[in-house]
Amino acid sequence: MSTVTGTPDRTSGTPAAPSDVPVRANTARLLRWWPAVVLVLLIVAPYSALPLPGLLDGPLGSPGSLQLLATCLLFGALATGYDLLLGRTGLLSFGHALYFAAGSYATNTIMLEAGLPFAVSAPVGVCFGIALALVLGSVSLRVTGIGFSMVTLAFAQAGSILVSRNPGGFTGGEEGRAAPAELLPSGLVGIEHTANLYWVALGYLVLTLAVVHWAVRSPTGRVWEGIKENERRVEVLGLKPYGFKLTAFVLAGALAALGGLVHLLLTGGSTPQTTTSDFTLSLLVMVVLGGSGTRWGPMVGGILYTWADHRLGDLAGSGAVADLPAVLRVPLSQPLFLLGVLFVAVVHLLPGGLARLPSRLAAVRRGPVATETPPAVKARKENGRP
Repeated sequence: MSTVTGTPDRTSGTPAAPSDVPVRANTARLLRWWPAVVLVLLIVAPYSALPLPGLLDGPLGSPGSLQLLATCLLFGALATGYDLLLGRTGLLSFGHALYFAAGSYATNTIMLEAGLPFAVSAPVGVCFGIALALVLGSVSLRVTGIGFSMVTLAFAQAGSILVSRNPGGFTGGEEGRAAPAELLPSGLVGIEHTANLYWVALGYLVLTLAVVHWAVRSPTGRVWEGIKENERRVEVLGLKPYGFKLTAFVLAGALAALGGLVHLLLTGGSTPQTTTSDFTLSLLVMVVLGGSGTRWGPMVGGILYTWADHRLGDLAGSGAVADLPAVLRVPLSQPLFLLGVLFVAVVHLLPGGLARLPSRLAAVRRGPVATETPPAVKARKENGRP
């Protein structure tokens, strides 16, 4: 009587050494804690003077570096919320920026016109963004597929035009409106409080990840997955996809409106660029770059895209690029060209986004998996049968 002394090796089919089993188990257990380790490192980052040449202009804890990191965290969270529509429910919306801008503009307008402090204006601004998502979502979701995308695009264009026309002087037109510093929390105003703004952006990211993770693992999240795979099958099961899709739409809009508040604090005002459909297209690129429908992919894509958008602009205007021949200097001096090349390279080399990179590296390290012919198939082949 023989006993199995190890788990089968995936490449050779032979049992692994018994001593390898606890090592692999301990490694897997430690890997589960990497989000907590990263979170702790992000929390203490403002206290660090670690220089990161090439990645940041100054030390890690300098105001300029923290401002860039806070912006990256903000858009990482925003892309994660947007993926509730694209990656979890299969809804391609071109108007998500509208709710982000609604949270910022509504809060800023209330402070400027009514003279209410930020603590009072912020909840009203978020509620306005949620109400706007509920109204426009209930209309947009009456159609499906490309029709839904076109309706959301139309709403986004209408919102962008409305902001640029500056009705009643409430939006500031193409220049936007600066937030009243005296009505903002004193601990979030001024360059000396950049670390506090960084922690606010980090808190927004953690909250968004927690809400999305909870929503996806809930019964409603499982219905979203079914809608993405086959909406007709969900209807056959006796469920009404419209209500579930509207829930995803409003939840994503609420997270975007909350992100608008963080953006208002980081930039000190509301800008019309956040109302355009190009802004939503940037979110789409972030999600695809990181990996749509994955837990960490949209966040990674949002952080990387935002960092590259800022740093490649500096590279394009650097002296090193200016000294190149014209055939290289002209394309490399365009940040959008560099971002486009980066995006195409990732999509071509890493289908599924950056979130698939660890599994692909593991597959390459394991090599081709050896498979054995089942006994029944082997017997048929020996007998000359297919």
